[in-house]
Amino acid sequence: MHPPVNTVTLALSGASGMAYGLRLLECLLAAGVRVNLLVSQAAHIVAKQELGVALPARAGDLERQLSAGLDAHDGQLRVYGRDDWNAPVASGSNPADAMVVCPCSMGTLAAIAHGLSDNLIERAADVMLKEQKKLILVPREAPFSTLHLENMLKLSRMNAVILPANPGFYHHPQSVDDLVDFVVARILDQLGIAHALMARWGDAR
Repeated sequence: MHPPVNTVTLALSGASGMAYGLRLLECLLAAGVRVNLLVSQAAHIVAKQELGVALPARAGDLERQLSAGLDAHDGQLRVYGRDDWNAPVASGSNPADAMVVCPCSMGTLAAIAHGLSDNLIERAADVMLKEQKKLILVPREAPFSTLHLENMLKLSRMNAVILPANPGFYHHPQSVDDLVDFVVARILDQLGIAHALMARWGDAR
C-alpha cells in the first residue's frame, strides 16, 4: 500500500518526450497534488521543438503561465530555477513525498547515479535517495548503451524506479495522446495517485 503522496517534485530534463512530462504535470495538479517543478535549460529547447510550446525562462513567469493554463490552485505549483539552492527540494529537512524526472535524459540519469548534484534537479534527486523517498526516472532513449544500463542498474539498486517511456498497445490506442496517457498512467500508479486515463488489464471494455 502506497503512503499518501501530497507533494511531488517534477523535473523536466532535456530528453525527447516532453509531452509525457507536461501531461503528468496536468494530471498531478488535477488530482490536487502540490508540485515543485524544475525545468532544465535543454528542456525549454525540447518543449519548443517537439510541442511548439515556449516555456518562459524565468521561474516566476513560468509558474504564472502554467498555473493559469492548468487551473492550479493558489500555491499548488511552485517553479524553481536550476541554481535556486534555497528551494525546499534542495534539503533533506523539507523533501517532497516523491520525485519524478520525466523525461529523463541520459546525462541527468548519469549525474544522479553518481551523486554530482551540480544543479537543483540533480540535488533534489540526491535528496530523494538519501532520505529514502520515492524517485521515479522516465528515460526516453534508444538503444541503451552499456553505460546507460549500468547507470540504471546502479540507481535501481538504490531503490529508484526506472520507468522507460515505453507505451503498450493492448489498450488499442487511437492517438498519440493515448500513448502518452499510457506512460503517465504507469507513473501515477507508482505514485499511488488515482486516475482514469485508461482501462486496466482485465477490466471490461
